Amino acid sequence: MTDSPRPLVLSLGEPAGVGPEIVAAAWRELRGQTSFAVIGDAALLRGHAPVRPVMEPGEAVGLFSDALPVIDMPLPAPVTPGQPDAANAGVVADWIEQGVSLVLDGQASGLVTAPIAKAPLYAAGFRFPGHTEFIAELTADAPYRGTRGPVMMLTARDLRACLVTIHVALDQVPELVTAERVIRTSRVVHETMKRDFGIARPRLALAALNPHAGEGGALGLQEIEVLAPAVATLRAEGVDITDPRPADTLFHDEARRTYDAAICLYHDQALIPVKTLDFWGGVNATLGLPIIRTSPDHGTGFDIAGKGVARPDSLIAAIRLASEMAAARSAG
Repeated sequence: MTDSPRPLVLSLGEPAGVGPEIVAAAWRELRGQTSFAVIGDAALLRGHAPVRPVMEPGEAVGLFSDALPVIDMPLPAPVTPGQPDAANAGVVADWIEQGVSLVLDGQASGLVTAPIAKAPLYAAGFRFPGHTEFIAELTADAPYRGTRGPVMMLTARDLRACLVTIHVALDQVPELVTAERVIRTSRVVHETMKRDFGIARPRLALAALNPHAGEGGALGLQEIEVLAPAVATLRAEGVDITDPRPADTLFHDEARRTYDAAICLYHDQALIPVKTLDFWGGVNATLGLPIIRTSPDHGTGFDIAGKGVARPDSLIAAIRLASEMAAARSAG
């Protein structure tokens, strides 16, 4: 792998979680392959790796092989592994905001976000469900040519699974899976495959909602009344997308070779195959934004924080994917 034109930035996430140790492990693994600057507390990271404070991301390129570059934004309260503190939540949010700003300003090629903990953020007044919605608002006024997201994409090995609905109760899914949502999600994915993955003619596979794709209406009408009209609209726009396919036959090895991304209708329809294919190395990417953003597909790991057993596989994969997407967007 070669460096992107500019380095990535990486927000440290929840300081009492596994973020500091997996960031240090990712730096050790990726030296000589790519470069990034961490936005976080330099003193906290010194317990995990040799640290070099920097003022801007560009400084990371020359020193990445020798030390972990950190844009130092110190925390106000001490950190105890496994014990999040709402007193630090405001700075955790500031790390993310600074990362977005550096990418929008052209100083960094993309943002990788280490996991955050929602409870301390909410206790401190954070008003967003999570990273995705926060970053979407931070980039809302930035110029962007294309269909706006955010759309969540999970990747594992050769699977890209993109979600129409995300964290909603299963009994709400049928009413939330509308033709409009399916069309918008598919447009974002189609455009992203071309712009950020260099796929000139993307092939999309649409998962059905009901078993056996509704069995001609015998097992549900959504495929006929919602999904088929959405497919017709997308094809008229030039999007290569399948008819709704039964989800139980969509993710095996042979099936995955027939498409570049799958449009999934609800959380577990995408997450089960992703985590089955690569439980440790899955990546979460946000599509349809003016910036590249990826993150590891796991949480803060409070139960193992500070024990030295956290695996960095997913974060390493997220850094690599962000670098590849940024390079493709820059070349486009």
